Amino acid sequence: MQKLKRIFALIGAVLLVVLYVCTLIFALIGAPWADMMLKASIGATILIPVLLYGMILMARVLKKDDDQADDSSDIQ
Repeated sequence: MQKLKRIFALIGAVLLVVLYVCTLIFALIGAPWADMMLKASIGATILIPVLLYGMILMARVLKKDDDQADDSSDIQ
């Protein structure tokens, strides 16, 4: 499980770096479509880490509930 977490963390870090580079490129391009792509890239740069953080929090909460449910079933 630890190896899987490291792989996902690496994928997330690479994805963020790619988004930062895309944001820089779209900011420097003078094409008419670049403005829309810049806004999308900035939005994704903010939204993706927030969603990942929320998913991590939910996984922790649900894991604690599962652990408590397993403990209570062992007592009976």
